[in-house]
Amino acid sequence: MFNLPQGAELLIILFIVILLFGVGRISKVAGEFGKGIRAFKEGLQSSEESEEKKAEITEKPQESRE
Repeated sequence: MFNLPQGAELLIILFIVILLFGVGRISKVAGEFGKGIRAFKEGLQSSEESEEKKAEITEKPQESRE
């Protein structure tokens, strides 16, 4: 079937990628990728918190105002 590159083949591919894009650009892309993941996780946490607050509000009995 399909064989994935291993060992020396991966090193050669990595070397070519570094030559094409440069270390600075690769680190910049990796940093942006990390920021995106962090923002995604924060978004998930904030949506979970808002759902919990909505659940707390709906569970509280309504006080009657007379």
